[in-house]
Amino acid sequence: MDKKDLNADKDEKMPAADENAVDAPINDNKSDSSEKGKIEPEIACKKKSPKRIIASVAFYLILIPAVVLIGFFLFNDRKYNLVSLAIAFLTCVPFFIRFERKKTGVRELVVIAVMTAISVVGRLIFAPLPFFKPVTAVVIITAIAFGGDAGFIVGSFTAIVSNIYFGQGPWTPFQMLSWGLIGFITGLVTSKSKKVGPVFLILSGVIGGAGFSLLMDVWTTLSATGTFLWGSYLVYITSALPMTITYMYSNVAFLLVLTQPILGKLNRVKTKYGLFPERNTVVCTLSEIVKKIFAKFRRKR
Repeated sequence: MDKKDLNADKDEKMPAADENAVDAPINDNKSDSSEKGKIEPEIACKKKSPKRIIASVAFYLILIPAVVLIGFFLFNDRKYNLVSLAIAFLTCVPFFIRFERKKTGVRELVVIAVMTAISVVGRLIFAPLPFFKPVTAVVIITAIAFGGDAGFIVGSFTAIVSNIYFGQGPWTPFQMLSWGLIGFITGLVTSKSKKVGPVFLILSGVIGGAGFSLLMDVWTTLSATGTFLWGSYLVYITSALPMTITYMYSNVAFLLVLTQPILGKLNRVKTKYGLFPERNTVVCTLSEIVKKIFAKFRRKR
């Protein structure tokens, strides 16, 4: 037989190569399964279970306010230092539990201490301006970046530390509670948010200013009358309205100015050191919102 015929017979017997074999992607099931095995536990640890959320709500919204009120009525405004220390200790308990479970706990504590220092220094710098302080804004930014637990810690510790200069008194536990609750509720609201915009910041500043004033007026009513009377409470709210408006204005101003630069730096620190992996919120600037509106308008046309 001719050599050409032999080669043709060999070509017929050999299985034809699949034309798509070169272009077909290599499906490595083992690598995919191993990667999934590594990624899924990390995602699972980032999600906060409903039980933990309920426990946090009960701890910050029920237990700590109860300690403040029990301390007020039990000690009759005389042992406010003891009540303040009790609140400070209780505030740290959830974070110490987190600290024991994670390797990055020390770094997270350092970042929270830095944010507390910024808040305290900001309050001292603006001391000559009554009711115009950046404390609420810093607490809200901390809560957006790190969560409600960190927001409560920064808020409560700002009150007790800065009052070393401004003066400790029976109002200190109520200030700790007020700023702490602002931080915790902000962290709770933004727990699933990937972006926060100017509208959210404005609403947070207004609600934060009103909430702080309303909670502090509770202490004013209790200290003046010895009990809580709605009539007296409404009188104090009305008389404090100019101060409340100043609180709101200052909060909005500081949030619009400080949120983007501070939150951007905090997000870079979190990414670099792996801190607070469950939080990944960025600021949506006004220019981005305007561009989105124009883009939607062009699509409709």
